[in-house]
Amino acid sequence: MRIPHSVSEIIRIALEEDIGNGDITTAFLIPEDSESRALIIAKENFVVAGIPFLKEVFNLFDGETKVDVFINDGSKVMKGDVIAEVSGRTRVLLSGERVSLNLLQRLSGIATLTNMFVEKVRGLHAKIVDTRKTTPGLRFMEKYAVRAGGGNNHRFGLFDGILIKDNHIEAVGSITEALRLASEGHHLAKIEVEVENLKELKEAVEEGADIVMLDNMSVKDMKEAVKIVHASKKDVILEASGNVSLENVREVAETGVDLISIGALTHSATAVDISMKIVK
Repeated sequence: MRIPHSVSEIIRIALEEDIGNGDITTAFLIPEDSESRALIIAKENFVVAGIPFLKEVFNLFDGETKVDVFINDGSKVMKGDVIAEVSGRTRVLLSGERVSLNLLQRLSGIATLTNMFVEKVRGLHAKIVDTRKTTPGLRFMEKYAVRAGGGNNHRFGLFDGILIKDNHIEAVGSITEALRLASEGHHLAKIEVEVENLKELKEAVEEGADIVMLDNMSVKDMKEAVKIVHASKKDVILEASGNVSLENVREVAETGVDLISIGALTHSATAVDISMKIVK
């Protein structure tokens, strides 16, 4: 995978934040010519995500550092598994340890949570998708982690998808007017509109929405929404959003919706536990 320059820059900033003018502990203790091997070890069970970014941490330090990967992104690991081995200058390994692990732990946490949701709806039509509720600056990496966990990406940002939300509708006056303006302004992108009830759903479908987001609707209303769309004979994608949890996601999927968007995949995932051990 090619890492965008902007993402490499984020990683560089993270290294600068951690190291500043220099890793004084390592400088005092470790000879400049010392070389070592270090193992990246899982300390619990999880789904791996973030290997390319771990590699980039050490690449930014020293292009001579070698990273041998034993378990690829998207794979499930067990406590005690060795994910990768990093070898090279000991100072580089020690100074890059925290940032590389922070990224790998964070992204693997996202992949693991995503995979839990994906497993809950296995066998059903609905796809699990993410949102824009990501850590500022880390969106590329966090959406990558969602894919590693078996999920799908929604639009990346405001520039690559038309999504008419409640505030847009309030600003222009109606769903109908919002859809008219969007369709006149762009003839290629699919247009999605957020609705809060079945009346708004019918309006959105009648006025030509390609995708309708069912915002915080009850399971009963989502089932009815699916019936309304089927009866319309229109090719409209239905997305369920709001208050979706591991406890209710399968029930939501069983309504027949096409997509289930979950902000928690990126804003509430817990980092997993990973360590790096020098083995010399």
